[in-house]
Amino acid sequence: MEIKQGGVVSRLLADVPIPRMFHAEQLFPRERIAPADIPAAVAGELSREPFRSKIRPGMSIAITAGSRGIANVDLITRSIADFVKASGAVPFIVPAMGSHGGATAEGQLEVLASYGITPEAMGCEIRSSMEVVELGTSDTGLPVYLDKNAYEADGIIVSCRLKPHNAFRGPYESGPCKMLAVGLGKQKGAERVHSDGMGKIGANIPSIAKVILARAPILFALPCIENAYDETCRIEAIDRDDILAREPELLQFAFERMPSLLVGACDVLVVDETGKNYSGTGVDPNITGTFSTEYAHGGVEVQRTCFLDLSAASHGNALGVGLANVITKRFFDKIDTEKMYPNCLTSTVLTSARIPCVVANDREAIQMCIRTCTGIDRSRARIIRIPNSLHIGRIMLSEAYYRDVKAGKWPGVAACSEPEPLEFDGDGALLTPIEG
Repeated sequence: MEIKQGGVVSRLLADVPIPRMFHAEQLFPRERIAPADIPAAVAGELSREPFRSKIRPGMSIAITAGSRGIANVDLITRSIADFVKASGAVPFIVPAMGSHGGATAEGQLEVLASYGITPEAMGCEIRSSMEVVELGTSDTGLPVYLDKNAYEADGIIVSCRLKPHNAFRGPYESGPCKMLAVGLGKQKGAERVHSDGMGKIGANIPSIAKVILARAPILFALPCIENAYDETCRIEAIDRDDILAREPELLQFAFERMPSLLVGACDVLVVDETGKNYSGTGVDPNITGTFSTEYAHGGVEVQRTCFLDLSAASHGNALGVGLANVITKRFFDKIDTEKMYPNCLTSTVLTSARIPCVVANDREAIQMCIRTCTGIDRSRARIIRIPNSLHIGRIMLSEAYYRDVKAGKWPGVAACSEPEPLEFDGDGALLTPIEG
């Protein structure tokens, strides 16, 4: 597909005004565990009973590692492996990411390596395979699968992040149970979990997790929770028998610490970069309001959204591209459908992989969004610009927000500069940094 700069589309957009914008800071509660303190935090949790006694000399221990861009994931994973070794057991890491990484063993190793999780860095083996064993049938009638390497270990430690999901709501969203049912289920298991659609996944996950907890050598879970600044704020070990009861409680804790775009609504949302390292769907709809299903809601109220670029860490997996109204040619050229479509085939959700309008550059992406908004004064368009959906402490807002921000309308939002025109280079690439 040829995307022309200077063609008909460019001419139609040339006179669309982009309002002046200012830098703003959003302030959220910031309890955190500093990276330097993470090894001690992990060791402290695992030194408690009954966890210490479950790791015995000579045991083979599988440690899960997923595909999300989790803060300090390499430190957390290495700290678990170190504790296991110090206890006289033999750790190894298992990619637990369902169909991600192109649904191949090699692709999943590549994903982990991009997060600094390699055998050399972790000090232990990584066993990557798509082979699974069947453990039985859930009470929702689905077969239950588990990574073969993990199943054959003497024990499994479920390391993961616990947070709200981006496509459904329920007592168990993204956390230990999903890591068991979807992550460790590999392609085959993840596909079955999603087979009834997103309307049923909230019931399928705990149903499948119950079977795994009963029939696999799960020792305990060690989920981490992040604050609004994408920093680790809690690490808690949960015994296998307590996972089903404790996870919903921690999910509420995670909800309470999620960031948000505090102004609440906009005409246009500009996202500088999306990717799997930020969210399973490129952007977190809990922030951006761009949900791929009808089974979840929240985030900012928005008319039009544009995505300007895809992260290198996504390796071409542009899942979530369909949540934008407009993308740039730069973004489009990075899409690898061989990496993206396996996620759709697994989840049964096609919306996230639809290709939106594609324009030549950043300027035209913003202009097209403004031009197609309805019921607004385009010269006074309310625009929010964010670097990605994980890091929204520093953002940019258009001039339409300035007076209200200065007046303190939204507690926690402060102006850091005066409104000024955005700068673009001769090819329409956005030059003004958000951190400016």
